[in-house]
Amino acid sequence: MKFKRIFLMVLDSVGVGETTDAGNFGDVGANTLGHVIDKCDLFIPNLKKIGFLDTLTLSDKEDVEAYYTIAKPINAGKDTLNGHYEMVGIKNDIPFRTFNQGFTYDVLAGIEEVTGRSVIGNKCCNDDSIIQELGERQYNYGSLIIYTSADSDLQVAAHEDCIPIGTLHEYCERIRALTLKEDWRIARIIARPFSGTPGKYKLIANGRKDYAIKPPKRSVLDALHESNYNVIGIGKINDVFDGQGINKMIKASNNTEAINKLTDIIDKSFTGLCMVNLCDFDSLYGHLRDVEGYGRAIEELDVDIPIIINKLELDDLLIITADHGNDPTFPGNDHTRENVPVILYSRNFKNPKRLEVFDTLANIGALIADNFDVEMPEIGESILDSLD
Repeated sequence: MKFKRIFLMVLDSVGVGETTDAGNFGDVGANTLGHVIDKCDLFIPNLKKIGFLDTLTLSDKEDVEAYYTIAKPINAGKDTLNGHYEMVGIKNDIPFRTFNQGFTYDVLAGIEEVTGRSVIGNKCCNDDSIIQELGERQYNYGSLIIYTSADSDLQVAAHEDCIPIGTLHEYCERIRALTLKEDWRIARIIARPFSGTPGKYKLIANGRKDYAIKPPKRSVLDALHESNYNVIGIGKINDVFDGQGINKMIKASNNTEAINKLTDIIDKSFTGLCMVNLCDFDSLYGHLRDVEGYGRAIEELDVDIPIIINKLELDDLLIITADHGNDPTFPGNDHTRENVPVILYSRNFKNPKRLEVFDTLANIGALIADNFDVEMPEIGESILDSLD
């Protein structure tokens, strides 16, 4: 075992340029990090030191403090689940469905049947504007607000004083069971309770609950868990994998909370993997096409980098990557098909440098499995022996 602990940080949607198959997704020209840098005068000296900016050009950088490269996605979709699945060694050839024009009648009729509630809304929305628009109607009539983001999800909103949060969660469990049908194939059902009064409704962050599809195959997380290693998920990691292979779940609703929880865990003694998702890049800025907000979030991460690095032990490994792109300068509100950055940092590295391009995100999972000497995933190749 080269590393006692591995910390895998997923910068949700921070892609670094179009993939070779971007044309199949309508994403030719997408480059999340590159276009944010073009539009914003970013000051990110700490990320620069570890080769983060060099993932855009793959230039050879002298005196870099971490190994760096990019990884090419091979899974069928450009969604959250497919990206996370791939990085822990799950090959998935069938994309999850999106419903940007609203859900079909049979889906809506099924929801009404299993919940006994009428549904309203049924459109694509990436912020809380649908809650402001329909919240009063929902409260007065006891309906369920149904909507989706540009991702593969079905979100269910209700005022907590009309439908208690526990009841809303029960409804979402029924809807999850309903939407497992192969011809619908919705990745996540999301409970979105809210509170407040007309014009001032507010989503209840700690009342949100995601109901994801179980991973279709075994992953590196399962192998680690079964070998009695710690597998810690911070933020939406537990929801993405529906708890599969994770033995400690820590909630975090935004980047700041996730970083704080991560630094707390670094101070603990354990052996195994800690995986954290920084969701704000995607949910607050990518989908809403907020370039300036995206840039500020990257700068805030830069401030946290030395705090994280200085807490690491000599036998720790920090991996920074992403699950897909979401170029805030691109048309629409959907994810973008992009390569992702890969940064590998350890205080023990003697001569870090640029690595060869990863042909799949699964090389990350293979490296983790190799380090802990557990079952290797079906895809991906480990570069553990190349790190010194």
